[in-house]
Amino acid sequence: MKNKGFTLLEMIVVIIIISILFLLTIPNVQKVMNSVEGVGCDALAKVVDAAIVEFKLDYGEYPSNINDLVNGGYLTSEQTKCSNGQSIVISDGHAIAN
Repeated sequence: MKNKGFTLLEMIVVIIIISILFLLTIPNVQKVMNSVEGVGCDALAKVVDAAIVEFKLDYGEYPSNINDLVNGGYLTSEQTKCSNGQSIVISDGHAIAN
């Protein structure tokens, strides 16, 4: 009579192989996530730059800080911080992630 199924040793080997694959892929996924957050922060800085230009066109001067843009309705309060926690600040009329 033949038994159909996997032995305990075969199951352990499969679990070890799957664990090794997870250990190899998790650091790469984290690198990609950090890269995506950085690109998203750069894009948000460009949005704030556009709001700065719009503010200058309306008032003839650059905003002194990002709160001027929020209070003026050019940005929402969520647009003052990147998803990775960096704040957007205005320096010399340009937005930078800090």
